[in-house]
Amino acid sequence: MNPETNSLEQFFLELVSRHYTHAIGLRDPQVSNYVAHLLTEFCSAEQLYKIRDCSGRPLHDVGEMLLESDPVFGHAPSFDRERQVRKHIGDYTLFFTGMFPESINDPRMRRLRVDSLLDFIKAGKESYYIVSKFEYFEYQKVAPLFKQLSAHFEEAVTGLNMVKNELEVLQHPITRRTPEILM
Repeated sequence: MNPETNSLEQFFLELVSRHYTHAIGLRDPQVSNYVAHLLTEFCSAEQLYKIRDCSGRPLHDVGEMLLESDPVFGHAPSFDRERQVRKHIGDYTLFFTGMFPESINDPRMRRLRVDSLLDFIKAGKESYYIVSKFEYFEYQKVAPLFKQLSAHFEEAVTGLNMVKNELEVLQHPITRRTPEILM
């Protein structure tokens, strides 16, 4: 990790930890660390849209991601692929519902898509829950984290919304109360 990314992740960690711990009572450092890392990772659009269909097209639609994750009736060739896509669905829905909730139901932002029929919160919670059930071998140590993310999904969304609001305040020079003269 380069120093700029590390600094950005530390900045996000301070914001997330403060809001999760003090405002909503979610006092789990693993959850705060995970969400701060997620925010840092999703600064790159390539990471945000890293799930691709079988033709290599990046998926922007949660409904299409759900189809991609299904190893029985969908396109996932293995249960590992199911876990990978489900983890991303949890991350993606947490990110959008917390940071950009207005984009989810805004008719101007949406075209006819499969995910227009979905409840993002439900899809995120369910996806993290499924990821938490991969609790053996290499996934054993992280399974409890995803169980927590599933159980406290709504609180995590609320805390991220508070982070978003604070970031908006920090971006506005008047509310920062700096001695700079604005012209």
